[in-house]
Amino acid sequence: MGVRSAIRELFRPEGPKQRRRAYAGARFNRLTSDWVTTGTSADSEIKSSFKALRNRARQLCRDNDYARQALRAIENNVIGQGIKHQGQVRMQRGGRLDESINAQIHEEWMRWSHKNRCDVSGLLSFHDMERLLVRSLAESGEVFIRIIRRPFGDSKVPFALQVLESDYLIDDDQPRAAEGNTVRMGIEVDGYLRPQAYHFYANHPGDVYAGHPSNGRRIRVPASDVIHLFIPERPSQTRGVTWFASALTRLHMLQGYEEAEVVRARASSALMGFITSPEGELVGDEVYEGERVQDFQPGVFRYLNSGENVVVPDLNAPDGQLEPFTRSMLRAVAAGVGVSFESISKNFSEANYSSSRLSLLEERDTYRVLQRFMIENFHQVVFDAWLEMAVLSGTLNLPGYDSNPDRYRASRWVARSWEWVDPMKEVEAYKTAVRCGFKTLGQVIAEQGGDLDDVLVMRQ
Repeated sequence: MGVRSAIRELFRPEGPKQRRRAYAGARFNRLTSDWVTTGTSADSEIKSSFKALRNRARQLCRDNDYARQALRAIENNVIGQGIKHQGQVRMQRGGRLDESINAQIHEEWMRWSHKNRCDVSGLLSFHDMERLLVRSLAESGEVFIRIIRRPFGDSKVPFALQVLESDYLIDDDQPRAAEGNTVRMGIEVDGYLRPQAYHFYANHPGDVYAGHPSNGRRIRVPASDVIHLFIPERPSQTRGVTWFASALTRLHMLQGYEEAEVVRARASSALMGFITSPEGELVGDEVYEGERVQDFQPGVFRYLNSGENVVVPDLNAPDGQLEPFTRSMLRAVAAGVGVSFESISKNFSEANYSSSRLSLLEERDTYRVLQRFMIENFHQVVFDAWLEMAVLSGTLNLPGYDSNPDRYRASRWVARSWEWVDPMKEVEAYKTAVRCGFKTLGQVIAEQGGDLDDVLVMRQ
């Protein structure tokens, strides 16, 4: 379509009925004819795409520097050195914290968090598990944690966790479901789409040591024994999608562009010379079995036959366009993944205090949301289930737990905090806020990832 035709199409008058019925973004014309949309459900769209998206995201996270850095930034900012548990059990009279009970629970929780006790494989401590879960969430879009109610290692609590990749879920067929339930990509749900069970392969379907999945054992695990971590983007969505979904194509193309630029720069820097002899002889060992070998290396001179000529193209590389183009592409990638451009590129050359602070504030809001998601959907769920088994096994003696378990489940989870670009300015702002009554000392310390009681004890 020519420029004039496009302009006429944009300003073509429409009838009053058409203007009343359609938004501008919903009009169908020659300019929007390639804008293909569907009205399918979230699960219908995910079913046809999530395997390819997941595998491509994993490949990029293995081989692409920017994708690996994005995962590293998400892990470090959401989890850092771990999300710490603080018991909030209060006395039944007075409402003060019961330090004795809280200390008892904390001691047993920390003991269980060792890799030999909390992980069925004995490879992951609870902190390692936190980081792996966040990484899997970003890379694959979802991850499963199976609760195994039996002791591992020398644990006194019959409770452990097994981390399962999303590949374990049977999604290529329809396993038999209980009456009244349906199976959506391996998840058995009732009429309200509430998960009732998960249908897993006993082994990873891509594990060369486990055999083909069709020959492997399949298991049905009740929903009460499975934690399915994913962030829904649409109502009635039952499976997760990689956070790199909108950035995959751009990252792949950028990687190919950088590779082409590197090859072009290498060819341009490989200076070559040609020598023509009057007799047109081939000198040296450049002929093998009657064929001339065509290879070029930096600093090597080649002989030509008499009358032959070589035209070497001007590759003009590097031409200064790689960096601004990469910067532009990475800004879009960072926006799609949910991290800042500086975090994914490690380029802080254009940052100043104001821009850095604004970028950090916006990015940290995203990380705080993810921290809250992990606390509500993983940490507190695991703690509640562990506490029950710790009481049933006699490891913890909590009076009245059977009649009021919520009293003992009360917890405060302290996520990691962040330092500021200019700590002096931030400290002065905190001091002013406390003096004016806008914040308490406990709130300020909590924002830094600490606990007021711990600080007071250490200052004694």
